[in-house]
Order: sequence, then C-alpha cells, then structure tokens
Amino acid sequence: MAQEIIMKRNRLLYFFIIIALICTGLAARKWQIYLPDMINVYLGDAIWAAMIYFGIAFIFNRRSMSFIAMLSLTFCYCIEVSQFYHAPWIDAIRHTRIGALILGFAFLWSDILAYTLGISISFLGEYFFFKGNRKEVNVVA
Repeated sequence: MAQEIIMKRNRLLYFFIIIALICTGLAARKWQIYLPDMINVYLGDAIWAAMIYFGIAFIFNRRSMSFIAMLSLTFCYCIEVSQFYHAPWIDAIRHTRIGALILGFAFLWSDILAYTLGISISFLGEYFFFKGNRKEVNVVA
C-alpha cells in the first residue's frame, strides 16, 4: 500500500501566492540587468512554473501534492513542446506581450530544467510550510 499526501488548501492564500509570483516574475524580467546571467537563464521560467503549480493547487485544492506536481510538470512541458509548432496564427499570439509570457517562442532544454526546478521548489515549499494542512492516506495501487 502506498501513501499519498492530501492537502486542504486555502484558496484565498493560494490566490495571493499566485499574485505575488506574477509580480515577482515580472520584476525579475524588468530588473534582469542586475542579476547574474546564470540566474537569468532560469529565474523567469522557474517562477512561471511555480505560478502554474500554485494555480493548479488553487483549482484542485483538495488533491494530493503529487497530483498537483505531475499536472503542473505536464502542463509546463506541453507548453514548451508546443513551441516547435509555428503557424501564422499562433506566432501572431506569441508576438503579443501576454502571448510571449505564456507561450514563449522557441523550445529550450534549459526551460525544461527551470520548470522542473520551479515546481520542485514549490512542492517542497508546500510540503514544509503547510504541514498542518495535509494528511497522509493509504492508497491501494
């Protein structure tokens, strides 16, 4: 029998975490000249992935942490793989500010790494900072 960690999440708190991550991500892009290049390569994408993690946790507020992490990784990876597809209509969306922030332009392995780091850090943050909101249940596999 496997154990799964189920969370009872406060949607209002998660909403504010999402807003804070959006603001942090936009600030990181604006002030990237002040950060080392090694950090700039990963920071924006890691923050974006963290925002996706908490957004999915907001929507599925009573699902397990592993479900949230896997769905978040799948979503981020699908967005990255979609960057191989170039048609006039989707490239027109990508050339808008919001389209560029959400869809990106070109596939990069470094983005996959950044998404994995951002979601892993979010998972660990949720695990350690919200201990009182979780319970472990036995799952028959």
